[in-house]
Amino acid sequence: MVSRGKSKRSGAQVAVIAGAIAATVGAGGYGAYSLMSTSDTASGKNQPSPVKTGPPSPVEVRTTARDFLSAWAAGDPDRAAALTDDRKAAATALTGYRKDAHIAKVPLRPGRSTGTTVPFSVSAEISYEGKRATWTYESELGVVREKKTGKVLVGWRPTVVHPELRSGDTLKTGRAEAPPIDAVDRHGAALTEKVHPALREVLSSLRERYGDKAGGTAGVELWIARHDKAKAASGTRAQADGKDAERPDETLKVVSKGRPGTLRTTLDSKLQTVTEKAVGKRPKAAAVVLDPGTGEILAAANSPARGFNTAFQGSFAPGSTMKVISSALLIDKGLAAYGKPHPCPKYATYGGWKFHNDHKFEIKNGTFEQSFARSCNTAFISQAEKLDDELAKEARDVFGIGLTWRTGVPSFDGAVPVPTGASKAASLIGQGGVWMNPLTMASVAATVRSGAFHQPYLVDPSVDKRQLAKASRPLSADTAKQLRSLMRLTATSGTGAEAMAGLDGKIGAKTGSAEVDGQKKPNGWFTAYRNDLAAAAVVPEGGHGGSSAGPIVAHILRSAD
Repeated sequence: MVSRGKSKRSGAQVAVIAGAIAATVGAGGYGAYSLMSTSDTASGKNQPSPVKTGPPSPVEVRTTARDFLSAWAAGDPDRAAALTDDRKAAATALTGYRKDAHIAKVPLRPGRSTGTTVPFSVSAEISYEGKRATWTYESELGVVREKKTGKVLVGWRPTVVHPELRSGDTLKTGRAEAPPIDAVDRHGAALTEKVHPALREVLSSLRERYGDKAGGTAGVELWIARHDKAKAASGTRAQADGKDAERPDETLKVVSKGRPGTLRTTLDSKLQTVTEKAVGKRPKAAAVVLDPGTGEILAAANSPARGFNTAFQGSFAPGSTMKVISSALLIDKGLAAYGKPHPCPKYATYGGWKFHNDHKFEIKNGTFEQSFARSCNTAFISQAEKLDDELAKEARDVFGIGLTWRTGVPSFDGAVPVPTGASKAASLIGQGGVWMNPLTMASVAATVRSGAFHQPYLVDPSVDKRQLAKASRPLSADTAKQLRSLMRLTATSGTGAEAMAGLDGKIGAKTGSAEVDGQKKPNGWFTAYRNDLAAAAVVPEGGHGGSSAGPIVAHILRSAD
């Protein structure tokens, strides 16, 4: 009897077949350990053994691992689960491994243990609708001692079953409703995870959304059905067409190939390679590159490549890069102007908070462009009392921040709240509840360069008839001119000059450093444009944006040569 259901990944139909399953396990060289009860000869009463404490011994580690792997391989999930410290979760996962993933056999070969960790290799046989495939991978388990009983058990984690599983994830085998795609760049060049590992999440999302529109046919696959929402550990938010975005499900094994359809994207494979190399020089970083005149996404990369898609879905305080939007507001309201005097004291107080500049510098008798180029915080804080909720309106109506973007893949599209008190002042310098990522900050630079907001997108809207977000108004000609002059000065003689050195043409930049509680160093930001490219990067805990994120962006912009 076969019953069919839908997978979250692509609506794939999955058949669940119950039956007896045979399996084998390779094992050898394992010892044994047991606790025996003792007798109190003086009282004549049996006394229980004391609860054993301390880390498991090598013999206990080997024995526990052997017994667990043997039960798993034999198709006895209940017996295997009883040897873990989370019997319910383990039984559910191991039962689903057989039934939902359609694993007919699962030989498990343990490796040499290191401390309480035992690596093992898996060579599973998948059997689905008469089709068979061998699936091999490596995993590991950890052995722990239960405090209350002293028993030695496998410390249960989803990664025991497969290293890519997380809490709530499951393995599924079935026919994919979303056919595979051959994603290509704007010039028709193939985009593959092998060549562009940083596009892993993006390619999965593209298949999930456009697989049934690209003209291919589905095959049979084994995949991870994701359970949790895509949220970064530090409060990252994500949206896709106005809804919370799930991390895309991931195909682990193709049992029988489908016929892929072709999906053209706006990416440029050469620029993508440049961006991946630039970002990859940092253990943690992300960058996005746009065409300012159209909003087309030309490249996007994250480091680590297999990590969270920070470039599109990250959510960080942008620090002083936010001063681009704040400056637009002050210029629009007549509160600041290029060439006009503007205070930059050491300190400024608002809402009970005392703000200061980096290293507490001040500019005596300075102008607004000097304050912008040196990234003077107090020059902006001092204007907070003259503003109401205009910053959020400026961000939304001119720069598109806060609108619902439909890029073609999941994205978080920025947030500029309407705060009060000290948070209102902090928002002007990119703190106080303002959230951005490289996608949104690249768009801010692109808006200055082009003079109007063009919603970023990765797949042309004609493919699925979606409507792109539109800002209420462009930058005024005067405000756009002043912003370009401010950003050019920053790129040539301000905080962005070192990174942008040697770049010619129509250039502009803004640096940012955002303090985060619990971090020794602030997050480094840099957003800039050069001619027909706009880019932004963030380096978590990178320190000053000019020296951390700046070289990434400058390297990308320089590649246009």
